Amino acid sequence: MKIVIVGGGKVGEFLCVALSTEGNDVILIEKNSRILERIANKTEIIGIVGNGANYDAQIEANVPECDVFIAVTEMDEINMIASIIAKKLGAKNTILRARNREYSSHIDFVRESLGITMLINPELEAAKHMANLIKFPSALSVESFVYGRVNMVELEINEKSKLANINLVEFKNQHKDIMVMIVLRGEEAFIPFGESILQKGDRIYVTGGQKQLNKFYKAAGSYKEKIKSVMIIGGGRITYYLLTLLAPLKLTIKVIEHNEKKAIELSSHFPEVVVINGDGTDQTLLDEERMEMYDAVISLTGVDEENVINSMYAAKKDMKKIITKINRISLMKILGSVGLQSVITPKRIIANSIIRFVRSLEESEGSDVEALYRLADDQVEVLQFKVKESSKIINIPLSQLNTKNNLLIAYIIRKKKVIFPDGKDVIKPKDYVVVVSSNSYFNDIDDIREPKKVKKNE
Repeated sequence: MKIVIVGGGKVGEFLCVALSTEGNDVILIEKNSRILERIANKTEIIGIVGNGANYDAQIEANVPECDVFIAVTEMDEINMIASIIAKKLGAKNTILRARNREYSSHIDFVRESLGITMLINPELEAAKHMANLIKFPSALSVESFVYGRVNMVELEINEKSKLANINLVEFKNQHKDIMVMIVLRGEEAFIPFGESILQKGDRIYVTGGQKQLNKFYKAAGSYKEKIKSVMIIGGGRITYYLLTLLAPLKLTIKVIEHNEKKAIELSSHFPEVVVINGDGTDQTLLDEERMEMYDAVISLTGVDEENVINSMYAAKKDMKKIITKINRISLMKILGSVGLQSVITPKRIIANSIIRFVRSLEESEGSDVEALYRLADDQVEVLQFKVKESSKIINIPLSQLNTKNNLLIAYIIRKKKVIFPDGKDVIKPKDYVVVVSSNSYFNDIDDIREPKKVKKNE
C-alpha cells in the first residue's frame, strides 16, 4: 500500500518502522530535517522536508495516489488541515490524531464532517486501557476481543503461583475454560504447546470469559480483591477521561494535581472526587494523603521519571495495583525488570491502533482483520478475523489445515458460543476466529495455511 505520514515524532517514527517493515511504500513529511534523516536512515522510507499541511508538500509526496494518509503531529489543527487537504486531493483513507477534549467529545461528528476515515485520541485510548486494569486487578494487562465477550489477560507466575512447573497438558486438565496463548520468558516470547512447562517468573497471556478468568485467578493463586479505591497522581487529559470511565464503578477516588487551575477544573467537573492541589512527587504529601490506604495508584504526570519514582514508592507499600504512564517506549523493558509491569504508553497504543486499521484495509475478498494486538514486547501478534463465505479454510477439520509453524488458533466464537478448538473442530462462515502467531503478518485468515508445494515436472 502507498502510505503518507505527516509528523516524525514518537508515533510517526513507530509507524514508519512498522509499516515499512510490512512491505508498504511509506513517505514521511517532517519539518525537521535532522529528525527526518534519522528516521530515513533506520527504515526503508522516502522522506520529504516540509509542512504536512502544505499543498505543495502533499503534491510532492504524491498524496493524490496514496491509499492511506496519516497525520500525527503534536498539533491537532495541523493534523486536521493536512487531512482535509489530503482528502480533497484524493487520498483514499485519512487518519488523524486529535488530543483536544473539545474534539474528542464529538468524535463521530468531527470525523464525518471532515470526511476523515479515522480520528484517534491517545489520551482517551490510554484511559480505556487503564480502566480495564482497574476492572481486572489480577492482570498486568488486558485486551478484549469480539466486542468484549472474551478477554486476554497477562499474568506473572510468581513464587505463590500454583502454575509453576506444570506443563500445558496438566494446565488444560485443571483449567478447561482457559487457554495459555503466549509465554514471555526473559526476553523471549513463544507460543506454548502440550509439553511446554510453565516456570516461575514467566509472564503468560491467557484467554477466557470474565467469570472463567475470575475462577482461574483464585485457582492459580494470583487473585486480587476487587479495587474499591484509587489514588491518581496528575490531573491532565488522561485523568479527565479516566474519571469519566470509572464513574459507573462508584469507586473512592482522590486526585493530586500541582496546577491549581487544573485542580479546580477537575473538582468542578467531578464533585464526587477528592481533588488535592499539591505536588504528587512529594512523598511526604503522599504519606499525609494516606496513599497506603488506597487499593490502586495511577501515576499520570507529564514526566516519565516522576511517574516511575511515584510507582516505585507505591510498590514499597504493597498495593494491589500500580499503573504507570510513560511516553518513551524504550523504557518499557527497563520498568518490567524493576517490578513495574502495568505500564501504559499512549503513543504506542494509538500507533498499534493505526497499524491495525491499515492492516484491515489490506484484506482480500475472503476474511478480514477486525482486531490486532502486538504483545510480549511486539514479538507476537494476536489477530481477530471475521470469516466470510469465500474463505478457503471453512468446513475443514483443523487437524487437516496444515497451519504454519508458531501459530495457534486460540478460539472460535460462533454466535454466542466460545469454542476452544481441537483438531476435530471446523471454521464456519460468520465465525470470529482469534489467531496467535509469531510469524510475519497476515491480512487474511487464509494466510494461516502453509502454501502447497508445487511439484516440478521431471
